[in-house]
Amino acid sequence: MICAEKLQRLMMAVVLFIACCLMSVGSIYGTILLGFVIAMTVVWAITDFCPSIWLFSKLVGHCKRSH
Repeated sequence: MICAEKLQRLMMAVVLFIACCLMSVGSIYGTILLGFVIAMTVVWAITDFCPSIWLFSKLVGHCKRSH
C-alpha cells in the first residue's frame, strides 16, 4: 500500500529525473525545475513542513510506523 511519505519520495525522484532530462537537452526549464525542488527541500528542512506530504496525507494517509 502506498502512503504519503513514499509517494512524495517517488514524486520527487520523477521530478528530478524530468529535470535531469530537460537539462541534458539544454532546456532552461530543467534548471528551473531543479531549483524548485531544492527550494522546497530547504523549506521542508527549515520548517519541518512539506506541502506535498501534507496533500498526499489527505489523499492516501500517512505511513504506519513500526515502533
